[in-house]
Amino acid sequence: MKTTGFIGCGNMGGAIMGGIIAKGYVDGAHVIASDKNEAQLKKAAESMGIRTTTDNRITAREADILFLSVKPQFYESVISEIRDDVNRNKLIITIAPGWSLERLAAAFGKELQIVRTMPNTPALVGEGNIVVSPGSFVTEENLEEALTVLRCCGKVTIIPESLMDAAVAVSGSSPAYVFMMIEAMADAAVADGMPRAQAYTFAAQAVYGSAKMVLETGKHPGELKDMVCSPAGTTIEAVRVLEEKGFRSSIIEAMQACTRKTKGL
Repeated sequence: MKTTGFIGCGNMGGAIMGGIIAKGYVDGAHVIASDKNEAQLKKAAESMGIRTTTDNRITAREADILFLSVKPQFYESVISEIRDDVNRNKLIITIAPGWSLERLAAAFGKELQIVRTMPNTPALVGEGNIVVSPGSFVTEENLEEALTVLRCCGKVTIIPESLMDAAVAVSGSSPAYVFMMIEAMADAAVADGMPRAQAYTFAAQAVYGSAKMVLETGKHPGELKDMVCSPAGTTIEAVRVLEEKGFRSSIIEAMQACTRKTKGL
C-alpha cells in the first residue's frame, strides 16, 4: 500500500485524508501529515490514526503521493524546503489557485509528476467537485492513481489548465456564495416566524434538491425555474424582485472578480 503524504493539515487536507481513509483507499498508518500547527496534527492523529510530524521534509521523503495542501502564499517557501526530497518517482498533487503547472515546474526546478487540482469544501462530506489538470510528465498509471484518490471525496473531472481559473470561481469558491444564499433565505424565514434551525434545514434542502434536479434531469436551469413559476403566482413575483435587485448580475460579477483575483495570485 502506497504512503500518502500531506503538507498542510487544514480543512481541505483533512477532508481528503478523511475521504481516502473512509473509502478504504489507505489506512491511517499509510498516511503522514506535516503542519506547523501541532494542535491540528494532534486532532488529525486522534480522529484518523495517521502519522504526523512538524517536519515537511520527512513527509516529502516518505510519501509516494504527496499533497501540497497549504495556502497559495506558502507554496514558494514549502517548495524551496522540500525541493531536494522529491523526485520523478513521486506523484505530487497541488490544490492552490494561481499556481500553474509552469510556475510549479519553475519553482521545483526539475522534471516531476505534478497534477494540479482544485477541490471545494463539499469534499468534507464526500460531495466535492474536483477538477484536475495533469502535467506533461505524469504517467497514465499515476494520473489514474490521482483520480482514484480524489474520487474518494467527490466527482472528478479532467479539464485543460486554461479553464482552471474559471473553475476556481464556479466550483472552488462557489460554496461560499451558496452558503450566503442559504443564510439569507433562512433569515427571511425567521423574519416570517419560522424557528431558525428549521429555516436552515428548509433552505439547505431546497438548494440540495434543486441542484439534484439539474444534475439528474438534464434540463436547462431556466426550464426548471419556469416549472416553478405559475402565472400570476408567488414564485414569479419573487423572481421579479430578484431580477430588479440584480441577483443574476451580482453573481456573474462576483465570479468574474474571483477569477481576476485567481489570475493575480
